[in-house]
Formats: sequence, C-alpha cells, structure tokens
Amino acid sequence: MAFSFQAVAQEKIAITEDDYSNSRVEMADVMRSEGKIYVLVGVIVLIFAGITVYVINTDRKVSKLEKLIKEDS
Repeated sequence: MAFSFQAVAQEKIAITEDDYSNSRVEMADVMRSEGKIYVLVGVIVLIFAGITVYVINTDRKVSKLEKLIKEDS
C-alpha cells in the first residue's frame, strides 16, 4: 500500500516569489474573454436551483407523511 502511494505521487515544483504575487486566474480570464464564464455561472445556478427545488419537495412530502402518522396515532 505504501508503494502505491509513492507510485502516484507528483514531482515537487519549486515555488518562486512570482507565484506569491500572481493574482491572475488565467482560466477565468480566458473564459470571461470568450463569454463562456456566463454559461458556467448559468449551469451552476441551474444545478443549485434544481437541488433546492428537490429538497423543498422532499421536505413537503416528509411533512405530509409526518402529519399522517400523527393522525393515525
């Protein structure tokens, strides 16, 4: 098991002073310049909205079941 961890380890890359002062995120800059960042934000919002709707519907169903159990008792 220890050998497998060593086998997939990455090589160390030296960190320079320029790395600490770099405040640019190249991937986000490229996506923003091409207009794709808005697609990404839209997809994230849709996923979050879908999860929220699912949780609310599940909560309503559980509440109905709890009411039925209380009424039967």
